[in-house]
Amino acid sequence: QMLVEVDATDPSATGAAVAALAALPTQALAHDMKGALAPKAAATPPFEVVVHRRYNPEAVTSYNIVPGLLGVILSMTLVMMTALSVTREAERGTMESLLATPVEPIEVMVGKLAPYVVVGLTQTAIILLLARFLFDVPMIGGWLGLSLGVSLFIIGSLALGFLMSTVAKTQLQAMQMSVFYILPSILLSGFMFPFRGMPAWAQALGEIVPVTHFLRVVRGALLKGQGIEDMWRELLALVAFVCVVTALAMARYRR
Repeated sequence: QMLVEVDATDPSATGAAVAALAALPTQALAHDMKGALAPKAAATPPFEVVVHRRYNPEAVTSYNIVPGLLGVILSMTLVMMTALSVTREAERGTMESLLATPVEPIEVMVGKLAPYVVVGLTQTAIILLLARFLFDVPMIGGWLGLSLGVSLFIIGSLALGFLMSTVAKTQLQAMQMSVFYILPSILLSGFMFPFRGMPAWAQALGEIVPVTHFLRVVRGALLKGQGIEDMWRELLALVAFVCVVTALAMARYRR
């Protein structure tokens, strides 16, 4: 017997591999089993592959999709809402009055983004409650890493929306810029398609998208019970995303 342990959190990614492993005993030694023993060997393969589907043995697709919705929904709402709200103030002229005050850029950013942090945390709580009680998604643990990942992703998304608002001249431009960010986040992050099944260039672009790392944090915490020691690379990528976007937003707003 050959034991194969499969990370089955994404059934669409592991289904073809498991099917190929199931056919392995009858095909692997087809050229070697010849002679008088060939018919008997074909009837009883010389070895057996035992597959253990870990984390999602029943191949329930909602276990993979519903946690991924957390990153997509937070990106759609927080980035777009922030970009539109700040750009609206610039259109109405109230931002000029704010620029005339002795307020530091970081103070303006904190004041504008603080309400949306509460919105993001509320959305996170609602999605997790629906995932548990409506879709029966197993929540094994990893709450500390998940909380840290959610906080970093919310702050980074809001800072990105603030950065877009400093570039856009109108609300239409802000919405278009938000769409240009959201579409790659959905297509290249591993939410719709298995990440390792994409071409190499798409994987390279996907590693730049912060939603990719956030989805790994959410799925790793809820389905595998991973702690910070298991997801520190993804958390470090989110920290870098927050620092870079916040610095760019303050530099753009300082004008």
